[in-house]
Amino acid sequence: MLILGIDTSTKICSCCIFDSEIGIVAETSLSVKKNHSNIVMPIIDNLFKISEYNISNIDKIAVAIGPGSFTGVRIALGIAKGLAIALNKPLIAINELELLKAISNGFNFNGEVIPLIDARKERVYYMYNNKSKDDYLIELLNTLDKNKNYLFIGDGAVAYKNLLKDNLKEKAYILPHYHSFPRASIMCELAINKEEANLYTLEPEYISKSRAEKQEL
Repeated sequence: MLILGIDTSTKICSCCIFDSEIGIVAETSLSVKKNHSNIVMPIIDNLFKISEYNISNIDKIAVAIGPGSFTGVRIALGIAKGLAIALNKPLIAINELELLKAISNGFNFNGEVIPLIDARKERVYYMYNNKSKDDYLIELLNTLDKNKNYLFIGDGAVAYKNLLKDNLKEKAYILPHYHSFPRASIMCELAINKEEANLYTLEPEYISKSRAEKQEL
């Protein structure tokens, strides 16, 4: 089974062609300074070119549906939906926080794993106790048991490393940069046995309101 994965929920644009039997066929992850919209399709085109596959070989399309950048999430979801409709292929939706949390599957960590996506000014999107939230990081830290070990993953963990260490001391474990960004290959592997999404009702998982919506309140 060949899966195309697209993730533009954060500053990292990650796309992958993934074979369920052999693993990664081709993958590109790029830090995008401005807008993902001019980057995604050239990356996907290049993946097919270097892998010697073509778009008709794809069996499934996996897409990250947030939380994260409001614009970024819409870009990936729009492209993935368009391809799924045009190719008549199933679309698999993956939560970005679940994707990050899956990174920890390769570690033998004795404690809680908390993915953090930077929402700026010490706000984060996070998943804890199977609930996704958008809040100031300090509010999350105030609820944690200081006697437990916590593994933090994601650009929010890297950005606010000092705040995490100041509050949790040696109980806070932060993965380095190379383990803290979402990779489309992880999303593709999660998509292998995941149920197909409804193309017409699938929406982004923003968690919080957009800036425009907040200004209307």
